[in-house]
Amino acid sequence: MQTEIWVIDDEVGIRELLSEILEDEGYLVRLAENATAARALRANGAPGLALLDIWMPDSDGVSLLKEWKAAGQLTFPVIMLSGHASVETAVEATRIGAFDFLEKPIGLQKLMASVNRALKAAPTQRRATIDLSALGRSPVITELQQRLERLINEGRPVFLSGESGVGFVEAARALHVENTPWVVLEGGQRLISSPLEILEQARGGTLFCEEVADLTRSEQKSLVFIITRAPQYNVRIVCASSEPLAQLVSDGAFDTALYQGFAKMMVVVPSLRTRPEDINYLMERFASEVAPGSLERLTADARTQLETSAWPSNITQLRSVLTSLVFEGTGPVSAQHLLPLLGDTAAEEPVRAGAAPEIPIRFLDMPLREAREAFEKVYFENLLSRESFNMSKIAERAGLERTHLYRKLKQLEIKFSRRGATEEST
Repeated sequence: MQTEIWVIDDEVGIRELLSEILEDEGYLVRLAENATAARALRANGAPGLALLDIWMPDSDGVSLLKEWKAAGQLTFPVIMLSGHASVETAVEATRIGAFDFLEKPIGLQKLMASVNRALKAAPTQRRATIDLSALGRSPVITELQQRLERLINEGRPVFLSGESGVGFVEAARALHVENTPWVVLEGGQRLISSPLEILEQARGGTLFCEEVADLTRSEQKSLVFIITRAPQYNVRIVCASSEPLAQLVSDGAFDTALYQGFAKMMVVVPSLRTRPEDINYLMERFASEVAPGSLERLTADARTQLETSAWPSNITQLRSVLTSLVFEGTGPVSAQHLLPLLGDTAAEEPVRAGAAPEIPIRFLDMPLREAREAFEKVYFENLLSRESFNMSKIAERAGLERTHLYRKLKQLEIKFSRRGATEEST
């Protein structure tokens, strides 16, 4: 029995050309000149595959795809066709359920490769599940897993956001399909000059960029191109950033189109301090990997210290501390032994519900205006120190625009060198 393929395109020349090619390959072809004709076809059955143009006079292809999906009629693979592809359109089409996205003019080899992959995958497509046990087992991680599964089952790229050390690599690895290519995207001339080679290298697998904020503007534009073309190579795109991209866009240091695309596929990986129930589990897991038996040497106060520390560098820091226990001799390890390993972590008390912050007593003896200024000075001096003069991070934590931050520091007579301050946008 011949496989039926629909060609839905308002250009008669495209319809006739694709029909001739596909019939020569042995397929049964039906044609539709617009969305209305395609709906009529769908009312009488379903094809093995549909080639669907994005731009048609009565309704665009993405809207028709969305309509079929909502009605439960998207029971066959769809390859989208367009002469003007964009990141947003490609992401939206794949999110809804399109199998691939081809840009006109379409070469014979590229067309048939996509058709063959789509027909081969159609009968065996199954919903993907992932394992995030490397990050924890708390309800927060379960919610994260469900969110990621929805994205990948919709065929969408994934953008991971969060603090440094939360586990971007572990999450990306959980999304990767075994026995397929795993390619780490790095900046450099190759990213700019040979994006298609990178996609070919990752064909059928995963392309992972751990820190998109480190890419130059030219490299970011190349990443936009890669995301647009990824469906053609059946490549899963996973990007991540611990930097405040919205601020970088505002500063002109990050590509607006790329940021807007990320906003539609963003998943926040939670920090370790927001899920303390995972700390003990991760301690046991990491200790078994890097230092078997090390936790047995911890005194009660040392274990409490580890379980209640704030972990500003998250699971990366937890793993590092547990690895360092190997070098702490063979005897018992107390909380005092841990202090050099924990550094500032031990000094930061985790936030607990209902716990009121302590107010320096001298503030209570001042008039309100003076107390407010004194507090603000202590507050910003503390931020400058904690964030190592990284002005973008300080502005983000304070909830201020960077120009307002500079004015506030000047108003409070806090001296700092702009040259010594870290500017993330540079």
